Amino acid sequence: MALREEGAPGTAMSVAGAMAARGEAHVWCWRPPERTDPADLPLLDTEEFRRALSLPAERDAAAFVRSRAGARRALARLFGLEPGELALGRRACPGCGDAGHGPPRLVAPPVPLVLSMSRTAGACVLAVGAGSAIGVDAEALRPVRAAAAVDPDLTAAEQRHLGALPTGPERDAAFHRIWTRKEAVVKATGLGLSGTELGLLETHPARPGPVRILHTHRGRTTAWTVEDLPLAEGVAVALARPAGPAAHGPVHRHPPTTAH
Repeated sequence: MALREEGAPGTAMSVAGAMAARGEAHVWCWRPPERTDPADLPLLDTEEFRRALSLPAERDAAAFVRSRAGARRALARLFGLEPGELALGRRACPGCGDAGHGPPRLVAPPVPLVLSMSRTAGACVLAVGAGSAIGVDAEALRPVRAAAAVDPDLTAAEQRHLGALPTGPERDAAFHRIWTRKEAVVKATGLGLSGTELGLLETHPARPGPVRILHTHRGRTTAWTVEDLPLAEGVAVALARPAGPAAHGPVHRHPPTTAH
C-alpha cells in the first residue's frame, strides 16, 4: 500500500508531520447500526472478519464492524487516501510482549501517529494523535447502584466524592467520569485493565479537567493528561495523552454521524 506522491498536498506523511508539530489529536464518534452494514464488510481484514463472525449478538457484531470500517474511512479522509489503503494492526503489549492483545496501531500508511478505539452502547469512538501514546474510552451513561460508592476499583477520594452525591444523574455522570478516565489511561499505557491496580489510579473526579493522572506499573510511574470530551448525548468519553507537549495540542472533535 503505497502513499501518494511524496510532498503532494494532503499526503499522509505531511498530515502526520503537521499533527506532530502542533501536538494535536483527532477524535471521531459514530452511532453504530443495529445490523451489520454490508458496505462495511469489504473494509475489514481477515482477522477482523473472523472476530465479527465470533460475536454472538448481531448488535455487537454490527458495532465492531462499523468501528473498524469507520476508522478506515475517517483516517482515509484525514490523510487524503482511499479507505482500502488503510491497514490496522496491534502493537506488542508492553507488559508481556504479546502482539495479540496490545494497543491498536496504524500499519499502513506507516506514519508516526498513535491510535485508540472504544465501543459502548450507541457509540464507537476513534482517537488518533501525535506523541508516543493515546487512550480513549467511551461508556454509555447508565444508573449506578449505591454500592458503586464503595467499589474497590475506586480510590478513597473517589469513593468519598461519589458518596457525597445524591442518587441520580449527577452520581451516574460522576461514576462514568471516573471510569472513563481510568480506562483511557490504562489504554494509553497499553497494559489494559489487567496491568493496573485501578484502586490506586486517582482520577480527581471533582475537577472538570484536564487532569493529571499518575500510573505506576512495576515501579515505573508515568504521568498522563486526561480530558473529558462531550461527543454524544448519553455517552461519557475521556481522552488520555502523555503529560507534556504531546498533550498540549488541540483536540479536533468530529461530530457523531451514522453516515459512511
